[in-house]
Amino acid sequence: MPKLIWLRSLSLAAAAAACAHVQARDSAVPLRVVTYNIRAGNGDIARTAETIRSLAPDIVGLQEVDVHWGERSGLEDQATLLGRVLGMQVRFAPIYSLPGTDSTMPRRQYGVALLSKHPIVRWSNDTLTRLSTVAQNPEPALAPGLLQATIAIDGVVVRVFNTHLDYRADPRVRTQQVKEMLGYIGSASTPTLVLGDLNATPEAPELQPLFERLRDTWQNALDPGLTYPADKPVKRIDYVLASGHFRVRSALVRVTEVSDHRPVIVDLVLRR
Repeated sequence: MPKLIWLRSLSLAAAAAACAHVQARDSAVPLRVVTYNIRAGNGDIARTAETIRSLAPDIVGLQEVDVHWGERSGLEDQATLLGRVLGMQVRFAPIYSLPGTDSTMPRRQYGVALLSKHPIVRWSNDTLTRLSTVAQNPEPALAPGLLQATIAIDGVVVRVFNTHLDYRADPRVRTQQVKEMLGYIGSASTPTLVLGDLNATPEAPELQPLFERLRDTWQNALDPGLTYPADKPVKRIDYVLASGHFRVRSALVRVTEVSDHRPVIVDLVLRR
């Protein structure tokens, strides 16, 4: 083979190899996801913000978020404040929305929030069956608080759900909530994440239909991943669930008592 042709072939092969390397590198997107029940900041939303910042997340699902709710949180809009302080997009989905303490005050709201470093292109606050904690003699009824968002991550559309399920020992309301969640999730044919305080341990029968649809990302057999209560946890009730589009690199629980729950941090790789 003439030297010029040989050199040209070598250059083309090197360019093809470089392109293949770039494509392989770009075909997988690292993503750090956190779920955290913040218990309305536990009286110190600034400390909560610093805790979240220290986790260096791309996406955070928050539960028990106050927006002008009451004195326990200084009537602050915690969702907006956290988004501003952390430099992340934020969406807030109230579970409860009540009149202000007087006509000059904004509505008192309590619910879940989503923080994202990536663009949130659309979102909704969907309903689940709930047993109210603010009404007297409540009966199960549809109420908001299932935050569903579509996030654009390096050209890939990812659906993220965030919610807080019923806390009572009787699993009937949670069973209905999971059934309704699966209706929103559908076949999970696109990349899908579910974040939340599900208020049930991994072996709970009511959670099994969720685990059949989406993977529980906690896979560390040597660590039970306990999250509640934060000082001496005895239960794992906080979850990051993922569709098969994601590979789990690692999952850990951060030891902190900023809330009564510990945050769960999961490093994922999103396959294009």
